[in-house]
Amino acid sequence: MSTVNSKAKSYVLPLITLTSLFFMWGFITCMNDVLIPHLKNLFQLSYLQAMLVQFCFFGAYFIGSLIYFIISYYNGDPINKIGYKSGILLGLVISALGCALFYPAAAYAAYGLFLGALFVLGLGFTLLQISANAYVSLLGPEDSASSRLNLTQAFNALGTTIAPVLGGYLILEFFAKDGVVTAESTQIPYLIFAGLFILLGVIIFFVKLPEFTSEAIESKGLGALKFTNLKLGVLGIFFYVGGEVAIGSFIVSFLKQHDIAGFTESVSKNYLALYWGGAMIGRFLGAISLNKGIGAGKKLIYMVLTAVAVFLVILSIVDLTFSQISYFLVFIVLNLLGFMVGKSSPGRTLALFAAVNVLLLVITIFTGGHIAMWTILAIGLFNSIMYSNIYTLAIAGLGKYTSQGSSLLVMAILGGAVIPVIQGAVADVMGIQKALFLPALCYVYIVYFGYYCWKNLGHIELDAPAKGGH
Repeated sequence: MSTVNSKAKSYVLPLITLTSLFFMWGFITCMNDVLIPHLKNLFQLSYLQAMLVQFCFFGAYFIGSLIYFIISYYNGDPINKIGYKSGILLGLVISALGCALFYPAAAYAAYGLFLGALFVLGLGFTLLQISANAYVSLLGPEDSASSRLNLTQAFNALGTTIAPVLGGYLILEFFAKDGVVTAESTQIPYLIFAGLFILLGVIIFFVKLPEFTSEAIESKGLGALKFTNLKLGVLGIFFYVGGEVAIGSFIVSFLKQHDIAGFTESVSKNYLALYWGGAMIGRFLGAISLNKGIGAGKKLIYMVLTAVAVFLVILSIVDLTFSQISYFLVFIVLNLLGFMVGKSSPGRTLALFAAVNVLLLVITIFTGGHIAMWTILAIGLFNSIMYSNIYTLAIAGLGKYTSQGSSLLVMAILGGAVIPVIQGAVADVMGIQKALFLPALCYVYIVYFGYYCWKNLGHIELDAPAKGGH
């Protein structure tokens, strides 16, 4: 439990401030998908070498979380000692430093320096991952904490949707010299990002945020691992983040292939925005689906209207016409049907969405042209609720071991470092399309985890508090 050491008040301004943090968090994370093809061409890298971008970035999550876990185990929770606000500010400073390091990396045109900058950036995001979500849960009544977390996750997804378009334009076009993309193309954009992190830190420093202390009982040993759902959930997060990141990392290169779409990088980045935009649509729909205060009929109406509204927002963001992305509406309808069949059961919905993604990947692997293009882009829609559902189910019933279990789940984000690298190695040998069998296997495991939890944890409500996106 957490106790807020301040009188009940409106936390609208702090919530808006932290929502902007989640937006930037998603934006910068998704910029990796733009960087990968850019750096691959710039340094003439193999797919395996290019995937080191994700290995260093998401590997920092594991290293940072492991260090944090060890310190917490022997000396107590560091964030609880310095305060969550200080933890967020420290995370922002480290993130800004990581962005600033892109300048010397580009000046020396050294791939190793780019990877080092990404590792530092990942360490900053690790602190934000640990710190920011707890704050969001405090900014208002406890019974509405889940809806606030889903809202911030949706704006995190908005950042991942805009990043390929805006970030891709800055690096691939605006700062390209005479139409030629060079290492220096990343210098000014990432200095701007560093400045935005510092600005956000200054704003958060002056915004009054609630202070709270933890009353949770800290337990020695690895007691959380005695819970089967936690052990299975750690693997679930590993495979989910790994599969999602691996697919996103390859979409631009996949769409460049002549037997798929033959798009340039500048065009492909707009379709990459659809992949991440699908996650945003699904999270908004999930937030409505979680609301127990809305009747089934009204809930469906609200979900349909929200899906249309968010689709129009995405259409306004990407540099594509309605006719070019109209096929995406078919998969949005399929996503809506998925929520209806899931019936607000977290395990059932998770297993169903993962099964759909397996099917979409199989179609992508064994077809070609625009069919393969649309089936791979639609995966983002069904990724939407996976992190929060896996997290919620994994920590269900942990009691005093919940905090320990949560830190193990954050470590499992390591999947975003490992799976893309393995897929890169497979793609170098078999090609991108056949290498997609790897994320398909990841989703097969999630089908199993969702089914296990559906049958064994059926009493857990879908609106149980879940902590943030990856």
